[in-house]
Amino acid sequence: AENLFGGKSDLLLKSNPIYKKVPVLLHDGKPLCESTVIVNYIDETWPSPPLLPSCASERAKARFWADFIDKKVIDAVCNIWKSKGKVPGTAKNEFIEILKQLVGALGEKDFFGGDSFGFVDVIAIPLTCWFYAVEKFGGFKVENECMQRETVARILPDPEK
Repeated sequence: AENLFGGKSDLLLKSNPIYKKVPVLLHDGKPLCESTVIVNYIDETWPSPPLLPSCASERAKARFWADFIDKKVIDAVCNIWKSKGKVPGTAKNEFIEILKQLVGALGEKDFFGGDSFGFVDVIAIPLTCWFYAVEKFGGFKVENECMQRETVARILPDPEK
């Protein structure tokens, strides 16, 4: 595993020799790397309840939003995090625009998949733990707005604990 001080275990380096980072899922001794790949594998290996919709176009849409989160959200958060409190306006605005796009995609639904928790939710939810750091380094509030949604408020932990 990856430790807090940047060291990487031999198991991590052996399991993910390309990116040399988490996440890695070891299942039956076989490593699977990267969040979206892991969630796809889980959905295919344990299909009940399904994480992806049965409709091909809806599955494609879910995969699009998962890819959007992997690329856009993570990059924007990392840009803010690496700025160490000196966030340029462009980084802040980019992050806000990305969140607006996600809110637009979510609409009034409780979950990205509609009525039930699904693939995109599994990809998005872990990133909420970064909101506290984004607020501290970025100097703006994200979490309070997210907590306005009942489905989010029920699952987000207190970041200060």
